[in-house]
Amino acid sequence: MACLVARSGRELQRYDNLGRRQVVGCIPYRFKNCSDGSVGDELEVLVITSQKGQARGMMFPKGGWELDESVEEAASRESLEEAGVLGNVEDGLGKWNFLSKRHGTFYEGYMFPLLVTKQLDLWPEKNVRQRIWMTVDEAREVCRHWWMKEALDMLVERHKSLQQQNEEHMLSCSLR
Repeated sequence: MACLVARSGRELQRYDNLGRRQVVGCIPYRFKNCSDGSVGDELEVLVITSQKGQARGMMFPKGGWELDESVEEAASRESLEEAGVLGNVEDGLGKWNFLSKRHGTFYEGYMFPLLVTKQLDLWPEKNVRQRIWMTVDEAREVCRHWWMKEALDMLVERHKSLQQQNEEHMLSCSLR
C-alpha cells in the first residue's frame, strides 16, 4: 500500500553548491491503445494542474528532492503525490537550471520518464490538482515550463530512436 499523505516542509530539502534548491520531476507516460485493443507506439503523457488550478497552466509532476531519498525515489514520490500514478522510473532526461518566477531564485531541476503501471483513484493531492492524459503535441502546447518542454522533446527523441533500432533489428532478422 502506498502512503497517501504528501510530504511538506523544507527541513530535508537538498540544495546544490550554489544554493539552488534541487527539484525532481517526472513525465508520466503510457502507450496509446489502438482501436482494436492492442497497444500502439504513440505516447500519451500525463499532465497536472498547479495547486492554484488550470488557469496557472499545466505541468508535469515535480517537487523538492530530499536528503533521505535518491533522485529516482524523489521522482517516483512526486508522481504519486501530485498525479496519483506509480510506475518505472527510467534513465534521466537531463538537468536544467531555471528561474522560479514565483520565488525569484534559481533552481536546479532533474527530469525522468516514468512508464506508468498503475493509476490510483485516490492520491495525496487529488483535492488540489487535476490530471489529464494527452498527446505529446497537446502537452507541449499547454505545459507552462520551457525546461519541461525540453525534457518532453528528449523523451520523444529517445522513443523514436528506440523504435528505429527495433525496426532495424526486425529487418536484419528477416533478411537472415
